Amino acid sequence: MTVVVAYADTPPGQRAVATAATGEWARADERVVLVPAVRGEQCPDVAEVERRWPALAGRVEVVRGDVGDPGDAVVQVAQRHDARMVVLGLRHRSAVGKLVFGSTAQRILLGATCPVLTVKPDGAPGA
Repeated sequence: MTVVVAYADTPPGQRAVATAATGEWARADERVVLVPAVRGEQCPDVAEVERRWPALAGRVEVVRGDVGDPGDAVVQVAQRHDARMVVLGLRHRSAVGKLVFGSTAQRILLGATCPVLTVKPDGAPGA
């Protein structure tokens, strides 16, 4: 099986990778696919991911979706890989911020055809 991680080089994005690597839901024999979740941002290469998260050594892949929107790309890659789950890091948002539509996280949550595990960075409210 495969787990897809919506990757961003932020504390929530790094927590998502760490959760896929060693979290409660992680499986040591499972492939982990990182997809950039921020427009214009690149994921680190496989060697860098394996250096930062050694538990992913030999089982990580970095890919980009075929569509321009990062949220749609994560959903597309998850469908293409028949993912068991998408792991998504969330940041704290204000009440007004939660009303804003069109966010990458919202696109993933509404568009994914598999379960989505959301995580917050350590120390975040509700984490």
